[in-house]
Amino acid sequence: MLITIILLILSAIFFVHGRIRSDIVALCALVALLVFQILTPEEALSGFSNSIVIMMVGLFIVGGAIFQTGLAKVISSKLLKLAGNSETRLFLLVMLVTSGIGAFVSNTGTVALMLPIVVSMAMSFNSNPSRLLMPLAFASSMGGMMTLIGTPPNMIIGQTLTASLPEIYKVLPAYTGLTDLKFFTFFPVGIVAIVVGIAVLLPLSKIFLSRKENEGRSKANQRKSLSQLVKEYGLSNNLARIKINSSSYIHGKTIVELDIRKKYNLNILEVRRGDTPQRGIFRNIEQKFVYGETVLQDNDLLFVTGEMVNVQEFVRDYSLELLERDDKRTDFSHSLAFYDLGIAEIVLMPTSRFINHTIKESDFRDKYHISVLGIQRKKEYLRGDIADEKIHSADVLLVQGTWESIARLSQESDDFVVLGQPLDEAAKVTLDYKAPLAAAIMILMILTMVLDFIPVAPVTAVLIASLLMILTGCFRNVEAAYKTINWESIILIAAMMPMSLALEKTGASHWISNSLVDSIGGYGPYALLAGIYFTTSLLTMFISNTATAVLMAPIALQSALSLGVSPVPYLFAVTLGASMCFASPFSTPPNALVMSAGQYTFMDYIKVGLPLQIVMGIVMIFVLPLLFPFN
Repeated sequence: MLITIILLILSAIFFVHGRIRSDIVALCALVALLVFQILTPEEALSGFSNSIVIMMVGLFIVGGAIFQTGLAKVISSKLLKLAGNSETRLFLLVMLVTSGIGAFVSNTGTVALMLPIVVSMAMSFNSNPSRLLMPLAFASSMGGMMTLIGTPPNMIIGQTLTASLPEIYKVLPAYTGLTDLKFFTFFPVGIVAIVVGIAVLLPLSKIFLSRKENEGRSKANQRKSLSQLVKEYGLSNNLARIKINSSSYIHGKTIVELDIRKKYNLNILEVRRGDTPQRGIFRNIEQKFVYGETVLQDNDLLFVTGEMVNVQEFVRDYSLELLERDDKRTDFSHSLAFYDLGIAEIVLMPTSRFINHTIKESDFRDKYHISVLGIQRKKEYLRGDIADEKIHSADVLLVQGTWESIARLSQESDDFVVLGQPLDEAAKVTLDYKAPLAAAIMILMILTMVLDFIPVAPVTAVLIASLLMILTGCFRNVEAAYKTINWESIILIAAMMPMSLALEKTGASHWISNSLVDSIGGYGPYALLAGIYFTTSLLTMFISNTATAVLMAPIALQSALSLGVSPVPYLFAVTLGASMCFASPFSTPPNALVMSAGQYTFMDYIKVGLPLQIVMGIVMIFVLPLLFPFN
């Protein structure tokens, strides 16, 4: 028992110190438990097969798909209309919406659902997500206090009360308190928790979390966005969309056969397939890089740049359909889009072999599978018919190709330098045409988790949803899905879970809880209530809230009966202490889920979560007897 407690204390010290990554500290503690033979290998590795850990992996993928498809941006834009220009209103909106969802959906699922939405909202509001993500995690736990199913500790104390009724009536024959906990018995407790949480978090998050707002922003601003490049080079100024109909003479021909650059002085930027006006859930778009041998098909969209007179002549000669332009668009979903094809700038080195050669002679298309769309020479931009333009030293070329082809440029040649990180830019491009599909999968997952008559476990629902997100193309590729998983959070939770087993197995948790409760039980019902709450709260910092509730519920009930008072407020103190643990990133899965996204350290949770945890406890010690009297 002593070794387990020492390991627990050492882990807490290293977590607070922050010099060593939290997942490494957790793994070291796990290995120590194995070395001292406190746990068997099976027990030590049990956390990695725990359903909560597996669910977290799946939820990371679902959340990533919500972000990748632009669904988060759509939802956040609607919520931002309610927030207006007030950062305080935005904070309140996040707290209230998250609490409302958390009342009916598991707090882990609530955070996974809201995390990409809140990040998108913060970016749109020009604010750093760290100001909102920790309150998001805490709000999900507070919302869980409003209903019986909101959090596992609620159900545990309900089962404890119902199972202990004969003993209660035996000790307290005149007992007239609650005999079972209904679905909304918890509602007033949850409302008080949310009000206290908002009142405490509003100033604390502004003081301790806003400092991250400007970090890394200057570096990000040095890179030009895709929309900036489009505007800078004027790519959309002479852009036309042409549709190939079944009656078009162009059908079945190749790009090289048309030779429209020479005949019409036009340049085909892209051939897009699947981008039809009918936007079904299973809509799929394919962007094809223009090779000479590309065969054109019915319903293909050609994105062409050039003078409108030449475009109209080309359309007329081949019986094509010129789609109406919409110059007011800013999202490029119907003009320039970058799902499969991207653009980037490359700078020619002084020693480059392409200097003094024309664009046509350099043959970028065949050598590197890219097209040159424009040239920036000092402050002048050259575009249009640049095939015969000679390349000068220090020229900046705007190139187009698949994202993979652009990324390979920096590895394949010493003649130029690629500006920015193409693959990073590709990851930022949302597959917005998949948003309806992602929304449908997300709604089905939530319904499956909420509705009891559907015989599917929550972890199964999450795994099915994550697989569907990948299989239906809500990610650019499988690697993109894997990148959404934050392995530091997963390892942290999985490695710390066996610690609770070690504390129970050695009797340390039972000794801690009994010692603290016994030492203050003689000071009256309020003192005992405080002891129960803060003992539960302390244990939850190091073991799971479900395990803490199972351990503390019978102790709280027996302690109340020994004083001859109703056990209900003491049972509520257990579920509150177990659920309202905010001072540690690994006390609850929601806290761990936001740790990486918010770039939080262990001390951030101490600074913001610990005061909230203490204030919440003090308030509830006086509120619980009002809602559920001792007698």
